[in-house]
Amino acid sequence: MNAGGAFQLGWAYLRRQRAKTILLVSALTLTMVLPAAIVVLVNQAERHLRSRAEVTPLLIGAPGSALELVFNGLYFSKPEIATLTHDEANAAGKDRLATVIPVYARYSARKHRIVGTTIDYFRFRGLDVAEGDPMTRLGDCVVGAAVAEAEGLKPGDSLVSTPEAVFDLAGVYPLKMRVTGILAPTGTPDDRAVFVDVKTTWVIEGLAHGHQDAREADESEVLSQEDEGRSVTLNASVVEYTEITEENVGSFHFHGDPGTFPITSAIVVPRGEKERTILLGRYQDVEKTGVQLVEPGKVMDELFETVFQVQRLVVAALVLVGIASLAIALLVFLLSNRLRTREFSSLRQIGADPITIRLLIAFEGAFVVIVSALLSVVLVAALFAIAPALVRVLVS
Repeated sequence: MNAGGAFQLGWAYLRRQRAKTILLVSALTLTMVLPAAIVVLVNQAERHLRSRAEVTPLLIGAPGSALELVFNGLYFSKPEIATLTHDEANAAGKDRLATVIPVYARYSARKHRIVGTTIDYFRFRGLDVAEGDPMTRLGDCVVGAAVAEAEGLKPGDSLVSTPEAVFDLAGVYPLKMRVTGILAPTGTPDDRAVFVDVKTTWVIEGLAHGHQDAREADESEVLSQEDEGRSVTLNASVVEYTEITEENVGSFHFHGDPGTFPITSAIVVPRGEKERTILLGRYQDVEKTGVQLVEPGKVMDELFETVFQVQRLVVAALVLVGIASLAIALLVFLLSNRLRTREFSSLRQIGADPITIRLLIAFEGAFVVIVSALLSVVLVAALFAIAPALVRVLVS
């Protein structure tokens, strides 16, 4: 019997034992793919996180976890971190050492983070309004490309902030914001954020409010009128505005000194390397300053140093599991051949020599290994192609 005949018989056997073949191929494919997949995803996550951290010189925030501060200030996650005051952040910019860009990323709208900041943030990140106009007054917002696509928003639409609690005893109501523009896509967390002026986030927090015009109130809300309606007394049902319009924007006012109002972090952009060194020295003692100044790039270095240590352990464990899987697959293959003794005996009776039978067995084993390897290459290549988008979704 020639080699072609052995291959034909081997193919016929694999088709007949389709379930066993699929299980062996699947097991070997997963054994090869998993270690490579972990390496690809971790490397892509590192590239994604580092790219944003490396272009952010310094970040200032309240004492606590530097990693949580970086994730809040750069990726708008960890909204529950401690806050610092607006004046504490601005102190980093005194003596014209740096530009300070406040970031207040605590609230959300339809599960999208509301980021209170200033126009300097757009210049710093290179964000462009692709459709509509920038925010011009209190209550305006500019949404990222992904937010606009997910919610079907366009300039002129509105977006309501999500209340932190169903029943707010402090009387803080959701704010209906006017969408003035849509940002061009950047492939960064900015695509999934709703940007407002930092003062608008303070309105959401209840640190500022406006009131209804008492003369235009509903009769059910009026307790008494004097002097032909010039003096009107309202009942307790009169509530704060939940929408800022051109007509009522002038009635909104803040309670207290805005310098004492909270922000979650601030991006500090030194004017030069000398100013950067001065700032790092000035904020070296956290107990003295009451705030911490971190370098996002170094924070990411520390994070991934730990991640890579874990990665090596996981990959090593998967390699051991893979070796065990290969041993089990080999055992299954040998036991299967033992059960085929009568089949091989019949082949010898019709003229097949031992070399042909070994070739038949080798073909079946090689088929499983080669197909598994090819599938692994295809899956890893596909994962490598979709890894950037997948990491953006997972990380954000």
